Amino acid sequence: MSPTRRDFVRTTGVVGTGLALGANTACTGEQIGDSDKGESPIAPLRILILGGTGFIGPHMVSYAVERGHRVSIFTRGQREIDLPESVERLQGDRNDDHDALEGRVWDVVLDNNAQDYRWVQKSTELLADVAQQYVFVSSISAYALQGFGWDRASEVMFEPLVDEDYHRIEPPQGWKDGDDASYGLMKTLSENIVHAAFPGRATVVRPGLIAGPGDMTDRFTYWPVRLDEGGRVLAPGNPDHANQVIDQRDLTEWIVRLAESRTVGNFNATGPAERMSMGSMLDKIGRATETPHELTWIPESFLEGQGVSPWQDLPAWIPGDPLMFVDVSDAVSSGLTFRPLVETAKDTLEWDKTRPAAERANRRFGMSRQRERELLDAWSALQG
Repeated sequence: MSPTRRDFVRTTGVVGTGLALGANTACTGEQIGDSDKGESPIAPLRILILGGTGFIGPHMVSYAVERGHRVSIFTRGQREIDLPESVERLQGDRNDDHDALEGRVWDVVLDNNAQDYRWVQKSTELLADVAQQYVFVSSISAYALQGFGWDRASEVMFEPLVDEDYHRIEPPQGWKDGDDASYGLMKTLSENIVHAAFPGRATVVRPGLIAGPGDMTDRFTYWPVRLDEGGRVLAPGNPDHANQVIDQRDLTEWIVRLAESRTVGNFNATGPAERMSMGSMLDKIGRATETPHELTWIPESFLEGQGVSPWQDLPAWIPGDPLMFVDVSDAVSSGLTFRPLVETAKDTLEWDKTRPAAERANRRFGMSRQRERELLDAWSALQG
């Protein structure tokens, strides 16, 4: 991969460097307890969800309640989210206020909102002796990857097998416990903490790009909205580049089922089960709308020269990044299923139309329509 290509991919801030930090991996797919998923009745669990009101929280909470579980959520109480009446709302702060958790016992802890490894240190210390299982939502950004991707000169695509045993990011030289950590390193450190505090009782889930209704980041939402607007649409780079996303409902429902089956280990969690390309992804998303549209594929070399930023300007696109094609076979074997992407796109589009106009006018990801027209016109002029 040329230095220019490497710099281009680095602008995403996803690919890290380094080796695994210590040996703490539990055997993937092991089960604790005697649950037999699909054949035995579901035993009600006492579930504590750290979070529960963000993007993936509400559906996780509702699904767990529908399955007959007793659910408590621990939040700062700053969001008014419609949740089932039976949900117990515990208020505190993962930084310095855990009083609401004192003296309580749970079967399973679902940690889906950790933004600091020091939060995980505190929660695992507090809950290690009063909970049987800890499920930590990590990220594939914990993997340390460099030097792979798309070689423009040879037109060869390198897609290494990134499974759950792949190297993870380690702290830089001079780093010490208590220091701040980048996103990927924070996830690695948190995984280690969970396995150490819950040996043989920890489940680590590493999602890729999470999509679906409720995603306020617009990282996936950009595409259903843009294709629904119709007309000539800028499609980035090589349409054969790999791409992966997972519907937040598929992810959260599977996490609850992992708790029910008492499954422990490390799992990559993105989708679909088979390889999906950028071209096929946009084709599936396009089927969610009846608005006529035309994809104009523009080479990444041109976009790079125009200062276009992968992921930020054109969401869900990181050309040649191996983290867009990780092995999810262990998760599939453990019950992860995928609804059709066209359903995810359609539901996301319907949800987006209910958002306030100010939110829709000021999206966090994606380029403006004016900027897109400028690039399309510049590309057309170059083609004569």
